Amino acid sequence: MPQKSAGLLIHRRIAGVLEFLLVHPGGPFWARKDEGAWSIPKGLIGDNEDELEAAKREAEEELGVAVNGDFRPLGSYKQPGGKIVVAWGVEADIDANAVRSNMFSMEWPPKSGRMKEFPEVDRAGWFSLPEAGLKILKGQRAMLDDFLERRGAE
Repeated sequence: MPQKSAGLLIHRRIAGVLEFLLVHPGGPFWARKDEGAWSIPKGLIGDNEDELEAAKREAEEELGVAVNGDFRPLGSYKQPGGKIVVAWGVEADIDANAVRSNMFSMEWPPKSGRMKEFPEVDRAGWFSLPEAGLKILKGQRAMLDDFLERRGAE
């Protein structure tokens, strides 16, 4: 059974422009990657954990602030590596410059025997729809389309 994650596609409207909050993963592997490297705030769903509660918890861990609002289901998205991401859309205005992520440890440099801590998310940013389409991971691009389709049906 594939791993399952849950996350939030956070959006806002500024001066009539729809923007999406995306996060850039921390750590050395992602340090020099930009286009196609950003993600919605998300993470693994715990055993017996409600999917939406997991999405809210993971967003809070990665952003450093609780996200509140009207959470609307977007769908489930199979990622290229096989993981399934369950996502909700929510309107919220979060200060991307104030993001404070939790940390993770890994051996760095490889085979050095030394453990180093890195932020799970090293930065966040607000992006217009065309920018978000370029920045977001390939496996998550459909979330933007589904969001717009559902928004148009309201």
